[in-house]
Amino acid sequence: MSGTNSRAATVRAIEAAAVVAVIRLKDAGWLKDVIAALEDGGIRALEITMTVPGAVQLLREIAPAAGPGVLIGAGTVTDADTAARVIDAGARYVVSPVFRRAIIDVCHRHDVPAMPGCFTPTEILDAWEAGADVVKVFPATALGPGFLRDVHGPLPDVKLMPTGGVTLDNAGDWLRAGACAVGVGSALVDGAAVAAGRLDVLTANAKRIMASVARARQSTSGEAPADKGA
Repeated sequence: MSGTNSRAATVRAIEAAAVVAVIRLKDAGWLKDVIAALEDGGIRALEITMTVPGAVQLLREIAPAAGPGVLIGAGTVTDADTAARVIDAGARYVVSPVFRRAIIDVCHRHDVPAMPGCFTPTEILDAWEAGADVVKVFPATALGPGFLRDVHGPLPDVKLMPTGGVTLDNAGDWLRAGACAVGVGSALVDGAAVAAGRLDVLTANAKRIMASVARARQSTSGEAPADKGA
């Protein structure tokens, strides 16, 4: 299938967005405001996890209203039935903390990218050969950008998205190491700030991580870095 909503087009859009905001909230009432705050900071790919109360219904309400260029996906999807439900609710991509072939099969039947979670090179290759559109390296907390470089040595074509251990300031390091995008949760969506109603903190976080992304892209494009003293 070709077109703006095809799997390939969605993956390209995620790569262009560079940052996937992983949204976990105890109080779902904040969800729309959190999304708006992140968008104000430049985030264009947002993952609503199944740990958010009423996540599937919220997806059904929010996904159709997403602005131009904004990608709403579902995260923490661990079985095929849930994958089918979130896709029906409007999820543009499906992210899982684990690798389940059945989830990939459901996603592909609906022309939606599947992004399973893997930790070892063997898992990563198994998931890629099973059709994963992007492999979520999770948890990346115990790893580092060098891990991506090492994996890309023998597996240069695999699209990797580290999640866990990605901060506002090191996102660019992961991209320079070969990540196609990064997944960022608590470092971006500060739970204490949300609880206090300080959504401006989320916008500031988003701007900070997107600045890290911009510097990484500038350095990899061969352009001279901006003068820090300017």
